Amino acid sequence: MKKFLATTCLAAGLLGLGSAASAAECGDVTIANMNWQSAEVLANVDKFILTEGYGCDAELVVGDTVPTITSMIEKGEPDIAPEGWVDLLPDVVNRGLQEGKLVGAAVALSDGAVQGWWVPKYIVDANPDIKTIDDVLKHKELFPDPEDPSKGAIFNGPQGWGGTVVTTQLYKAYGAEAAGFTLVDTGSAAGLDGSIAKAYERKQGWVGYYWAPTALLGKYEMVKLEHGVPGDMAEWKRCNTVADCPDPKKNDWPKDKVQTLVTKTFADRAGPAMEYLNTRAWTNDTVNKLMAWMTDNQASGEEGAKHFLEENEDLWTKWVSPEVAEKVKAAL
Repeated sequence: MKKFLATTCLAAGLLGLGSAASAAECGDVTIANMNWQSAEVLANVDKFILTEGYGCDAELVVGDTVPTITSMIEKGEPDIAPEGWVDLLPDVVNRGLQEGKLVGAAVALSDGAVQGWWVPKYIVDANPDIKTIDDVLKHKELFPDPEDPSKGAIFNGPQGWGGTVVTTQLYKAYGAEAAGFTLVDTGSAAGLDGSIAKAYERKQGWVGYYWAPTALLGKYEMVKLEHGVPGDMAEWKRCNTVADCPDPKKNDWPKDKVQTLVTKTFADRAGPAMEYLNTRAWTNDTVNKLMAWMTDNQASGEEGAKHFLEENEDLWTKWVSPEVAEKVKAAL
């Protein structure tokens, strides 16, 4: 009996040492908490899983795309940028990867960040022939301008946004003015959101610029229009994204790659935690619905993360081992 107890105690001690070693290996971790909703909730999901599942001492630090990624390369901190919009600064990210300062982990948003022109799903359901921008432009009567119902309206984003420049250029490229459509300046993000909400609640026609992931698309079911042409990146850079370019061509809107970036120093010591960061990914639909819940409930990133982990066990348990999943579930 004494021999059994000694063996059991030794095994328990070794198990404890193993856990302690794993925690020490992971150690202190800083996670960039970007200042928009989808990035904030993902940072909090990572903090919870790394702390409770892997024994890391995880801390959130304030971040934003350019300063965070630049700091990761130049100073080696923070350790993790969960939602890195790498297409916004490709040269900087590539330099970090080539110099061995950064490691690219999972593509956080598995279907990419999406921008383009959208219409309410009820419009498509009632008019199944509407699939492309050109299809919309044949039906100005379905998308009346609030100021002049004899014309159609295309709602643009706020001034200063890249998507607003592109929408203006596509408006020219697709001949929307000749088709009887006006381009409506919504003035602000709130104005853009309000125009969609108003149309949706009245079941009226609406077409215009929007993007995903967003809380609004988790609340209102919208369909992204096809562009009807293949993407041409040279043309996109030459004219579709340049406000004063006089001759824009029809073009497809490329998706943005949203990837988790990790410093090389953390990746080298992260142990099993790195397997999680290389696996963890979710879709626009998942994030849209989560952000809609957060908005409706005025929830913080931490509350959103716990709600996600409680309601989506079938998804996040695929990101981790069964042992880690049990620790995370026990902590909720």
